[in-house]
Amino acid sequence: GGFLRGLVIHPDNKLYRSWTRFIVGWAVYSSFLTPFEFAFFMGLPRKLFFLDIVGQVAFLIDIVLKFLVAYRDPDTYRIVYNPTSIALRYCKSSFIFDLLGCFPWDAIYKVSGHKELRYLLWIRLTRVLKVREFFTDLEKDIRVNYLFTRIVKLIVVELYCTHTAACIFYYLATTLPESMEGYTWIGSLQLGDYSYSHFREIDLATRYVTSMYFAVVTMTTVGYGDIHAVNVREMIFVMIYVSFDMVLGAYLIGNMTAMIVKGSATERFRDKMKEVIRYMNRNRLGKDIREQIKGHLRLQYESSCTEASVLRDIPVSIRAKISQTLYMPYIEKTPLFKGCSEEFLQQIVIRLQEEFFLPEEVILEQGSAVDQLYFVCQGALEGVGIGEDGQETILMLEQGNSFGEIAILCNIPQPYTVRVCELCRLLRLDKESFAHILEIYFADGRKLLSNLTESNEYGKRVKHVESDITFHIGKQEEELTLRVNNAAFYGDLHQLTGLIRAGANPKNTDYDGRSPLHLAASKGYEDVVHFLIHEGTDINLTDKFGNTPLLEAVKQGHERVATLLFSKGAKLNLENAGSHLCIAVSKGDSDFIRGALAYGSDPDSKDYDHRTPLHIAAAEGFYIMAKLLVDAGASVLATDRRGT
Repeated sequence: GGFLRGLVIHPDNKLYRSWTRFIVGWAVYSSFLTPFEFAFFMGLPRKLFFLDIVGQVAFLIDIVLKFLVAYRDPDTYRIVYNPTSIALRYCKSSFIFDLLGCFPWDAIYKVSGHKELRYLLWIRLTRVLKVREFFTDLEKDIRVNYLFTRIVKLIVVELYCTHTAACIFYYLATTLPESMEGYTWIGSLQLGDYSYSHFREIDLATRYVTSMYFAVVTMTTVGYGDIHAVNVREMIFVMIYVSFDMVLGAYLIGNMTAMIVKGSATERFRDKMKEVIRYMNRNRLGKDIREQIKGHLRLQYESSCTEASVLRDIPVSIRAKISQTLYMPYIEKTPLFKGCSEEFLQQIVIRLQEEFFLPEEVILEQGSAVDQLYFVCQGALEGVGIGEDGQETILMLEQGNSFGEIAILCNIPQPYTVRVCELCRLLRLDKESFAHILEIYFADGRKLLSNLTESNEYGKRVKHVESDITFHIGKQEEELTLRVNNAAFYGDLHQLTGLIRAGANPKNTDYDGRSPLHLAASKGYEDVVHFLIHEGTDINLTDKFGNTPLLEAVKQGHERVATLLFSKGAKLNLENAGSHLCIAVSKGDSDFIRGALAYGSDPDSKDYDHRTPLHIAAAEGFYIMAKLLVDAGASVLATDRRGT
């Protein structure tokens, strides 16, 4: 096995490519000789026989080489060097026909005498496929003029069809015995003074040219001219041939039209390749990057289903449905989106772009800034991460996996390099679109981060960036809390409802310990306060400054809000109530005093000097304040630290 593997030839090997061109020459010779040999010879002449033997030996050598030539897997796009795989692939394709084509059927016929064996000569016409493949490759070769290649190809097609028809016309004439040759098209032919009676005795060149003339005239006219069918068999073949000529004519005209309007995919590929090569030459790009660029262009040409132009003229709504049909099964299976809402996934799917990558290409490099998120549809990739200790970690990415998400969600450099192992079909989502979706479906964004830390699929990938993920989760929670508080501050009940319904916690507080209820109460938004109470927000929560929602409402004079809060069991929870009340009295803030007394503050609360609010009101001569306090039950006999 190891010895055979060492003999395997790369399909792009220069010597092998020279050999394939050599074999194409023999394939052209064999394809033209086979119908000629079948019709005009009942056994090849000596010179042609030896030439034919040389050709068959060349084809036998080619069969042996086919078992040793590696091939590019159409699914993975990787070069397959395994001898067993190469042999199985060839045996399943053209091996039988190639082998049978090398048999000396004419010699076997001479030995056995069975005329039926001569029909097996037509097996050799499968070699025409080698010629077709040659022209296909030549059309892609930008070094050769495309128009010239197509014209030569069309001429060869027409010439070969008429050549084969000419041979069949002559063969039909030879199937009748000499006594009945007058009932054949050539035996009954009279051109001027020249008669074709006893046509078998006429020289070979004249017979072939006459047959070729019959075939060409029949192809270019309606089939009845100076040479025409005589017997039934000839009539049947002429009908078939004329019908075939209509198809051939349409093919030739269609190809000529395509060359004039330059509408073929091959020509667009050639033009694009020329532009890219000029660009690479101008910028003096290296050999490796040149090969990658050329490989991508060839892949795009061969995978025409990925062309965006196919769907360009289709309405956006229909394109969205197509994307959902094609891509939703892959996205739903992605561990990153486990538990996410259907609406969120639909927004992701309609923004995906399909891309193909060749083996050995690096898509993301460790430490780079990431602006694309990828999902694997087909193929395999490897992630290689090198830690601070120099240890290399390798993980495989297959269908259903994603990469780039850690860097995008946590806003950190790419933690590992991603390299293609085999031809990959990926779905790409750009960072800007992803961020826009997350702004709307932020609850799903929180779920994504949870999936990163909780899913077993991400265990190895997130281990060395777990602290970054935890930090980002905390940061996102802070931002979400600020958004909720901001909505409460501006009284935007619609946005606040949407945030909480989407998963935001109304009980969370900001950096000052304020809840949404604090802000709504301070601004007097009764509807927002009522909603937050219904959502279970702590109505007696104290912020870093010692304020409760009720106290905020009282301070700002929002009586209706304060009444609502008090009816639900809210308290002022004033620390050093005496100091607060005394300061309010000294400022003449009767509204605060009235509210504080109405919602449970003790009118005899004392400050650090054991003074009550009534002391301050009396000392300052605030009659209204004093009356409020006395009416609330303040003691007129209370004494301060000095006994006054």
